[in-house]
Formats: sequence, structure tokens, C-alpha cells
Amino acid sequence: MIRSMTGFGRFEVSGAQRKFTVEVKSVNHRYLDLNIKMPKLFNPFESEIRREIKKYAERGKIDLFITMENEGAAVGTVYYNKVLAEQYFASLSRMAEDFGLENDIRVSHLSRYPEVFTMEEAPANEDELWQELSAALKGALERFCESRAKEGEHLRQDLMAKCDEMQTHVDFIRERSPEILQKYKAELRAKVLALLEDSQIDENRLLMETTLYADKICVDEELVRLASHIDAVKNALASGGAVGRKLDFLAQEMNREANTILSKSTDLDISDRGIELKTVIEKIREQIQNIE
Repeated sequence: MIRSMTGFGRFEVSGAQRKFTVEVKSVNHRYLDLNIKMPKLFNPFESEIRREIKKYAERGKIDLFITMENEGAAVGTVYYNKVLAEQYFASLSRMAEDFGLENDIRVSHLSRYPEVFTMEEAPANEDELWQELSAALKGALERFCESRAKEGEHLRQDLMAKCDEMQTHVDFIRERSPEILQKYKAELRAKVLALLEDSQIDENRLLMETTLYADKICVDEELVRLASHIDAVKNALASGGAVGRKLDFLAQEMNREANTILSKSTDLDISDRGIELKTVIEKIREQIQNIE
């Protein structure tokens, strides 16, 4: 299976007291780059969360968001800070005396001042917390992988079609090359006859010149390697897995062979096909950047 590096997954799990929501999204990246945003309560689980993500992805810039909502009974205790409330009250009373104001201090007024009331969360049961969180995490990662696999299948089909298109250009160049030699030989013969004004031609010399020209424009080796690279790309796409780096290397090699074919070409038709080859290869390289 081919997986894209672009994906999204979201999953919710509601427990007796809490609701967990996990969202995962990713974009292209050369390596695996993890960015986790979550409440401090989950900090002890960060290493385990990272290990879990690595089971589902090998490359990509992945952002993971975890939120938790309390849905059940209170999970903390409210504390009244008597000492601080007395200080607030004393200060307000002095203010009333200093400015000759009515002292209208009420409990509702004091309760609004910072730190008069504080809430202390009850210690969480880490095993229970992780069980619920991991269920949400696994669900989000599975959906995340499904979206990557779906996009990866589209990429695979597109790349296979482009490989077939490249093969048609390779076949054309292979069939066209012998015609160029025959054409060159005929033109060379005609030029020699015109210069000598004689029907007597040194066939050995003509053969030598044709052979030298053939060596100069011969692209047989490049075509063989290019065809081999095309097959390698198809095989990698068929085998699946994290093949993005391998495909990127093959695309570079194919581009090198196409450049050599263009540099050797003296025929307009072959040059046109060489340009088409480079165009398709560039499109392949762009698509490969999306593959894990």
C-alpha cells in the first residue's frame, strides 16, 4: 500500500467523567517531525504517544492535538483562602476610613478577588486516564492512516499512468534511432557522390564514418537504463510501504538519462520526445514528494 504524507484523522472517546478528542493532520516533510499539543496533565504520556504515532507513520510533518472535557462529577476541590480574604477585607476597610466612604463590603465582593477561592484538581488515576486517551489516540491514528492510504492510492494510479506514458516515449526513441542512421548514411553517400562526381565510393570509409556517427548519437544504454528505472518505479509502487525516498532517487536517475538523450540527439522528433520525457519526469518528481 502506498501512503500519502498528507492526511487527517479525528476521534472522540467519552468516559464516565471525561471526553477525549484527538486530531491528527500531516503535510510533506523529508523526515518524521512530530508536534504534539495537549494539556499538561498528559505530559507523563508524551513518550508513549510518540511511540504510538511512529507505529502509523514514518515520514511527514505531523501535528497532533489532544483536548479533554470534564463531563461527570467534579474532579477537584474548592478551597477558601481565609488569610487572603482577611487581608482584602482589612485593606478595603482602611480605604473606607481614609476616604470617608460607606463600608459596603459583602461576601460576594470578596469572592471575586484573585486567589480567594482556588480549585485543586483531584489526583488522576494514570492507568484509567491512559486507557481512555490511548483509545482516542488509536482511533484518530487509524482514520489518519485511512486518509493517507486513500490519497496514496490516487498517487499510485497517477504515477503508474505517467510511467506508461514515459515508456511510449522510450519505445518511440528506440524505434526511431535506426532510421536516423540510415538517413545519415544516405545523406553522406549523396554528399560524397556530389563531391567526387563519380560513382566509385569507398564503402569501408563510408561504413567507418557511419559507425563514428552512430557512436556519437547512440542512446541504447540510456534507453536500457531508463526502461529499467521505469520498471523499478512500477515495482516499488506495487510493493508499497515507505518508498518515497527510493522513488525520489529513481526520478533523479531518470532525469539524468533523459538529459543525456537530449544532449546526444540530432533529430527533431527524438528531441521532442526527450523534452516530453523530462516533462513527465518532473511531474513524477513533484508527485513523489507527497509519498511517504
